[in-house]
Amino acid sequence: MRAPATPILTKSAPEPPAPRAERPVAIPTWARPAPGTTTGRGQLVLSGISKSFGGTSARALRDVSITCAPGEFVVVVGPSGCGKSTLLNVAAGMITPDSGTVTLDGQTADGPGPDRAMVFQDHGLFPWLTAAQNIEFGLKMAGVPRSEREGRVEDALRLVHLVPKRDKLIHELSGGMKQRVSIARALVMNPAVLLMDEPFAALDAQTRTLLHEQLQELWCQTHKTILFVTHSVGEAVRLADRIIVLHAHPGRIRREVQVSLPHPRNFDSSDINQLVKLVRKEIEDEVNRVNAEMAETYWKPQSPADLGADSGLMGDGI
Repeated sequence: MRAPATPILTKSAPEPPAPRAERPVAIPTWARPAPGTTTGRGQLVLSGISKSFGGTSARALRDVSITCAPGEFVVVVGPSGCGKSTLLNVAAGMITPDSGTVTLDGQTADGPGPDRAMVFQDHGLFPWLTAAQNIEFGLKMAGVPRSEREGRVEDALRLVHLVPKRDKLIHELSGGMKQRVSIARALVMNPAVLLMDEPFAALDAQTRTLLHEQLQELWCQTHKTILFVTHSVGEAVRLADRIIVLHAHPGRIRREVQVSLPHPRNFDSSDINQLVKLVRKEIEDEVNRVNAEMAETYWKPQSPADLGADSGLMGDGI
């Protein structure tokens, strides 16, 4: 049975946000919520999702139910192998669950569609196209007129602060710039939901922090529903409205943590550090549980005192 969400109280006078590296830009009309609404669309419901692979009885996911409200930023964390990416691929319609349903704004979402845009850890950009052409590609495939495509691509480049790099080929961009192009490519389609699979995992710490700030800025202005998967507890706490911690083998919900800290957030605040400790403890307990279950087969490194012992294996002493 799923544990109740754990509320985290904020201070009465939150600390001021950290300074931004770049000034925010105006959100274009096509990316704004519908007039008279805060969010408009983007209610993603995963209900009773179970999934196995390779015809085995071992399940990647078992009876996972998550509801992402319109405009909510939900982050899924957990130990390796707990089914985080599988869950995201089910939400994207790229994997069909063995049981359970996925709906978006009340409509069944049983396959890929432009209403759900994915941002991958590997940017997946076309190396023979420029940054602008990569961003334009989805619009072109969707049959958007050229005159409209050009304006939307320029808007998307401004949103991710890459206008000067519009004509650069992908190999001419840094890792952080590539991911910003990938985010712009997703945003330009104006999806109801952004699905993000560890998009910053391969970046250095400074670039990752900068992109956290930029993603927070974009989310605050567009109010897109975001379902985000990460191994980084700090990343989860910096960005999420709600954090979902998964059990492993099979993946199922262990705990939900409601993050009541206001946006934009000061990533160095004591509140952030408090939450990081709480979520990290949940994951550590889960990893320890899994390791205990695998005690007979789980490999552990030898202690320094044992490394010189004669094991009877060929090559000893080399």
